Amino acid sequence: MREALAEAVLAAAEGEVPIGAVVVHEPTATIIGRGRNRRETDHDPTAHAEILALKGAGRSIGHWRILDCTLYVTLEPCPMCAGAMVNARLPRVVYGCDDAKAGAVKSLYTLCGDERLNHQVQVVAGVLAVECADVLREFFRERRARGQNGRRR
Repeated sequence: MREALAEAVLAAAEGEVPIGAVVVHEPTATIIGRGRNRRETDHDPTAHAEILALKGAGRSIGHWRILDCTLYVTLEPCPMCAGAMVNARLPRVVYGCDDAKAGAVKSLYTLCGDERLNHQVQVVAGVLAVECADVLREFFRERRARGQNGRRR
């Protein structure tokens, strides 16, 4: 999770919402995918940290099935990212803080555990939750102080 937090800090420095993610290949304990939010930078609504980390992992292993891996992410994944994890057949996701407004693995929805889907992802919540939430809180506190609400006109 510390590596995911480092990605989140880099995202904040780039003016992005500070969410970071890494995919770890468990048998080798190697990071095979990294991501941080890049929606503003790439002008891409799908450029979430989890999506970019999963893409990197797929390229690294040469397959779309991300087996024998764990995705670590600083914020509870949204519906798009939770869906991508199910579709990637990811065995496990570990996240930091809950997302009461958009969380799709525990808070609003439980996509990763929905037995109607063809795959379920094991969920571990609350790892370094305070640190993960602090990074987000500080980012938005600074934006509000500068009068930037993040909305484009």
